[in-house]
Formats: sequence, C-alpha cells, structure tokens
Amino acid sequence: MINNNDIEAIKQLKYRYFRLLDLKRFDELEQLMLPECTSDLRDGRHCHDNRDSLMAFLRESMGRHDLLSMHNGHHPEIEMIDDHEARGTWNMHDIVIDRQHDIRLEGNGFYEDRYRKVNGEWFIVHTGYKSTFELVQPLGKVLELYNGFDAGTFDA
Repeated sequence: MINNNDIEAIKQLKYRYFRLLDLKRFDELEQLMLPECTSDLRDGRHCHDNRDSLMAFLRESMGRHDLLSMHNGHHPEIEMIDDHEARGTWNMHDIVIDRQHDIRLEGNGFYEDRYRKVNGEWFIVHTGYKSTFELVQPLGKVLELYNGFDAGTFDA
C-alpha cells in the first residue's frame, strides 16, 4: 500500500539535498545520507562507495565561494519497495557559474536515488545522475553578478 506521508517525506528529503548543496551547507547535507551511502555522479565519472568519500568530493568541488550553483529537481517518481526502502527518479536542471575559470555550465539529467527509512526517518542510501546534456560556455562579459556568499548573506 502506498503511504503518501512517506512519499512526501522523500520529496522533502531530496528538496533539502538540492538546497543544502547550493548553499554549501555540507555538514547538514551529510546528515541526509546514511554512512554507507554510495554515489554515481556525472555518468560514472565520480563514483563514491561511502558518505565520507562523497562529502569530501562535494566539499572540494562545490565549496568555493566563487562557484555558484542552482540545482532543481522536478517531476519526482517515487516507488515504494517496502515500508523501509524506496527508489526515486528526478529530472534535474542545474546551472553552475565558475568565476575562477569564467565559465557557465548548464545541464539536464536524471537522478536515480535509493532511500531507506531508519527509526521513522528517511535517508539517502544512494544518489547519482546521468546527463542528457551539459553545455559549458565562457562566461563572457558580466554586467552584474551578485554573490550572496561574498556579501555575507549565506554562511558557507
């Protein structure tokens, strides 16, 4: 039987994942995953066999203040395997602005996640995505770019 409360909790979990990633709040992001969480990012280019390895990668690759990102997850398809296991597919759209290298990346892909419920709370036990496209362009002349991290609006 489908439990809509569980499906909503899984959606909220993934929404928090995207928000915390973009805000560079890695300590909080880490708490959304079980220690045994695996990952397969960018079509297998970045695979990790535990949460510590994944978080080290995210902190290194996404932690700079001059790297700004926007990740949106859309159209979730949540499949309940049983009362404590679920799978999810998400359409993902991202934009990354890298001021250090003056590039802009825009992409689309599909996340394939697995979730586990422990003590009444859902966690990510696997996350990964495959890209349908990634477009990397020179940033070009920027007329104005507000950086909330540099402005002190967000702590990272």
